[in-house]
Amino acid sequence: MCHVIVTCRSMLWTLLSIVVAFAELVAFMSPDWLVKPLLTDNDVTQTKANDRESLGLYSRCKRIGGEISCGNYAGTFGEVGSKFWQAAMLFLAAGMLVLGCVACISVFTLCFQSIKKKSIFNICGLLQAIGGLLLIVGLMLYPTGWGSEKVSTFCGSEASAFRPAGCSLGWAFYTAIGGTLGTFLCSVLSAQAEIATSSDKVQEEIEEGKSLICLL
Repeated sequence: MCHVIVTCRSMLWTLLSIVVAFAELVAFMSPDWLVKPLLTDNDVTQTKANDRESLGLYSRCKRIGGEISCGNYAGTFGEVGSKFWQAAMLFLAAGMLVLGCVACISVFTLCFQSIKKKSIFNICGLLQAIGGLLLIVGLMLYPTGWGSEKVSTFCGSEASAFRPAGCSLGWAFYTAIGGTLGTFLCSVLSAQAEIATSSDKVQEEIEEGKSLICLL
């Protein structure tokens, strides 16, 4: 019999697991990893968000005919701007795949809390820690690629590894960092979710024959 168990800690873990997976996906697809403000005829830096060009892992936003146009600059994986970025993309994609699987599984933990007497929460927490480590490696490889020809052309000839010259970091990079930190928080919360769903109070509710159990 399926017992739907909902606790504050388990719901917090489930929601946060979904949020961090989505945040990493959005950051990965965004072109706003490196941004470069455009200048007016008077060389005054524009402050509006749409008055700047940006360069992502495989996409960019560029001024064409006075308008900002966004799209992929790399048609294939081999056309990505740097070998380091290619490696970063692989690690980030692997981390996102792990987080995506955990996010899907987390929804089913409302009804199934264990598989062959092993806690799903603990398994997912371990997977999230592994996913977080993959994301960290990807994020560390990313600035190493700033010395590539692609970044030098976009940000200036002075660009080098860990030095983006005339560019600054965009919101996508910070979102990826935030999602990575949230991943490790999820890993910690998974243990709390397991404790909450296997507490004595929950067992009492099950013994009473309840199929829907909601606890604070």
